[in-house]
Amino acid sequence: MESFAEWGYIGLFLASFLAATIIPLSSEIVLSILIANNYDLSLSLIVASLGNWFGGLSSYAIGRLGNWNFIEKYFRIKKNKILELKNRVDSYGGVLALLSWTPVFGDPIAVALGFFRTNFYLVSIYMLIGKVFRYVVWALLTFWGISLF
Repeated sequence: MESFAEWGYIGLFLASFLAATIIPLSSEIVLSILIANNYDLSLSLIVASLGNWFGGLSSYAIGRLGNWNFIEKYFRIKKNKILELKNRVDSYGGVLALLSWTPVFGDPIAVALGFFRTNFYLVSIYMLIGKVFRYVVWALLTFWGISLF
């Protein structure tokens, strides 16, 4: 993580982007390092949020490439089960993208939203809101942690 932090805002963007894909990476640590080193808070939050948002949208795009037959054939999931899941996802729509920031579950949510062709604009907006919220909360926790020392 320190190597990303050495690159400043570019490293933060890359770490945030990669953290929103299936690569296990903690962009929050990079953000905390930049905050501790007195980088501009607003710019850091914008860079981290945009990087993570673009990463989440890339997962959505990968989902859009999926096809029903592939899922049924290689994952051995019956089409009726996929349709049940689609109905559940459709009932929440793009609002489900608010949870795309969560560890472990966030990436599959973004991929599923793409696979089920959920409205791109709604997904984009809700995903961005969730990502910004995540980093604002993390920045507050970082400042709180720094104040303890």
